[in-house]
Amino acid sequence: MQKRKEFKMQLGNSKTSLGNILAKDKGKETANNGSQNQKSSPQKRANTKKKSNNGNGNNGGNVKNAKTALIKADNSKKALPAPGKKIKFIPLGGMNEIGKNLTVIEYGSDIVLFDCGVAFPNEEMFGIDLVIPDISYLHKHANRIKGIVLTHGHEDHVGAVPYILKEFNVPVYGTKLTLGIVSNKLKEHKMLGESKLHVKNPGESFRVGEFHFEFIRSNHSIADSVMVAITTGAGTILHTGDFKIDCTPINGEMIDLARIGELGKQGILALMVDSTNAERPGYTMSESTVGATFEKIFEGCTKRIVVATFASNIHRVQQIIDAAEKFNRKVAVSGRSMVNLLTTAMELGYMRIPKNILIDLDEISQYPKDRLVIVTTGSQGESMAALSRMAVSEHKQVTIGHDDLVIFSSHPIPGNEKTVSKVINELFKRGADVIYESLMDIHVSGHACQEEIKLIIGLAKPKYFVPVHGEVKHLRHARCLGEKMGIDKKNIFVLETGDVLEMSNDSAKVIGSVPSGYVLVDGLGVGDVGNIVLRDRKHLAQDGLIVVVVTMNKVNNEIMSGPDIISRGFVYVRESEDLMEEIKSLVTEALKHASNNHKSDWNTMKQQVKSALGNYLFSKVKRRPMILPVIMEV
Repeated sequence: MQKRKEFKMQLGNSKTSLGNILAKDKGKETANNGSQNQKSSPQKRANTKKKSNNGNGNNGGNVKNAKTALIKADNSKKALPAPGKKIKFIPLGGMNEIGKNLTVIEYGSDIVLFDCGVAFPNEEMFGIDLVIPDISYLHKHANRIKGIVLTHGHEDHVGAVPYILKEFNVPVYGTKLTLGIVSNKLKEHKMLGESKLHVKNPGESFRVGEFHFEFIRSNHSIADSVMVAITTGAGTILHTGDFKIDCTPINGEMIDLARIGELGKQGILALMVDSTNAERPGYTMSESTVGATFEKIFEGCTKRIVVATFASNIHRVQQIIDAAEKFNRKVAVSGRSMVNLLTTAMELGYMRIPKNILIDLDEISQYPKDRLVIVTTGSQGESMAALSRMAVSEHKQVTIGHDDLVIFSSHPIPGNEKTVSKVINELFKRGADVIYESLMDIHVSGHACQEEIKLIIGLAKPKYFVPVHGEVKHLRHARCLGEKMGIDKKNIFVLETGDVLEMSNDSAKVIGSVPSGYVLVDGLGVGDVGNIVLRDRKHLAQDGLIVVVVTMNKVNNEIMSGPDIISRGFVYVRESEDLMEEIKSLVTEALKHASNNHKSDWNTMKQQVKSALGNYLFSKVKRRPMILPVIMEV
């Protein structure tokens, strides 16, 4: 209730600590860096380069030193790369998988981290909340890390930032909305006050250590996404981040293809390109096409409309709100992440909310159902998300029935297909009408298809090509696109997580690998759950547990009481009394046999019980439950 009250307060344009923090940081940068934060027309970009600050997480500092540093940066971009200078590209996530994007970029004595994302647990990671990259390699080089650069605000690119900052408290650079989302996460972890967040606009250049960064306006399924040009003495790397080419974006700001072409003419050493949709031919549809579909659905609909989408897709939510306004419907928001992100987007000016259209979820009973739209989380079938709870009648405010129309405005992330299908079936069981992607065009991807990837390759004209962000099949398809665009096969690198790609103007090769993998987050525990714990959880989930409790005399090893049998997830004891008696007899015989053979230490006797009982149960019921013998001595 308190969260919803805060949400309603923020609809009245009230300023919050988040907005003030970003505004304050932005004000400092504006004061120190002149008109650095201008849009990226050619003339303004030229001014931006001259007035950028000198980085290293320090927004203040000596103006003269800042100018000197940027003059050197500009000259390094115009000059040919210095022979012998090498840059290392080390992915610690995002290769051969979806999510967990984190890349280490090394040059000279400096390291910069590029995106810090999470992945979501698969069906065999019982009880796990998040999966983050293994950063053990970074601990050996902690003093070299100069900062974190973020491309956009999706979980698979920023979700691990709080966990990384707990280990290395370095400056974080990103666009306004991206850092607004990061600020919410840091606030939850009680780290916001000690974190150093630096807002950078598309078209802006800045230095971090020996690196010169430039943000290039891009299009994706979240606002404020950027590509990043990274320039060092070894040359320029262009990293696309997640992108698409949207000629009619909701915010009216198309990807800056002209700037990519300019960099291509200057010379790009390597292109790292988003490969998520590399197997799809053609072009990705514009986000604006979804708005037209919403209007068709809303027109004439006499039911309450429930729309499930990603909380981060504020352009999608904006189109839902616009359609609701057009057809005289009120909008309620369900789901903590949806409320938090929309609040941030409104505070920072990324959404246009008509007056009096938003209502509290507790107020929906006061309006006719044909005048309501509910925007909710849960489009991926997450068990604790709002839509999943609605589907099984566990949501406190919303009950799904025959007078509801549910729209899935999303595409299942690979691995989530079964859970999404389950939620859809549950909604149908409750009488609702359900519209999903295969029925209507109510979702478009935020990732580039083949022709868009080819266009970026053609503009960038890179010497080396490295597909990123995708499973094996995506990376291989992207490699084929690079070959079609004329890039030499030996200059295309499909990497594994942990590979070290060393590049210079003369050569590029994989010189080895570093420790990599994943770290599991379970509640407040980070890394305390490993493969052994997961194996036990899987064992318990598949075959259940039997606990054998017996009390023995420590002098003569006689059984004083028991054995007592406790079964959980194996069989229902009251319906398997004969089996329980057989188990008791078997345990008694095993203990007597161990005692008669002078195997009287408790560990040996427990192992005898586990072995005898395990073999018996498998022969009897073809199952192997986890067996825990407990011997108490008197």
